[in-house]
Order: sequence, then C-alpha cells, then structure tokens
Amino acid sequence: MTAELEQTETAILSRAINPTQASLTPEAAQSILDIKLTESDVARRDELADKAREGTLTPEELNQLESYRHVGRILELMKAKARISLQKAKIAS
Repeated sequence: MTAELEQTETAILSRAINPTQASLTPEAAQSILDIKLTESDVARRDELADKAREGTLTPEELNQLESYRHVGRILELMKAKARISLQKAKIAS
C-alpha cells in the first residue's frame, strides 16, 4: 500500500526544496537569506491583510493576498534550508 502524498503547492514545494537537508554552500545560503520583499510590497501585503481582517477584500485583492502568502511560503522554505546549511557549515568549520 502506497502512502498518498499531499498535493498542495506548499507540500509539493516543501518536498522539492527539502528544507531540512543542508545542501547549500554558505554563499548560496547567505544570498537566500538576503532575499526580502520591497517596502512597497510589504506595505501592500499589510494593507491586504488588514482588509482581510476587516472582511472587506475584493476577489481581486484576495487573489493578490494569496499571491503574497504563496511567495512567503516559498521564501520560508528556502530560508529554512539556508539556515540549516549555514549551521552545518559552522559546525564543520
């Protein structure tokens, strides 16, 4: 009997990125940790989140907020892998 894999975008990305495997060079890991949203993107994301809490999002804004959430999940997975890779490199040195 085969275990069925979860097929959400986050689950698929998590398996692809494999954030618990420390396989990045320190330079690559640091480059990933330096990735950040622009100030205008942070402001827009926060504005959309506020509207979501108020229950006033339009369907288009809901799609935008979901895009920000999706990007955030990708960055979280990548940064987790980067941190683990840096910890492994620190221990090895």
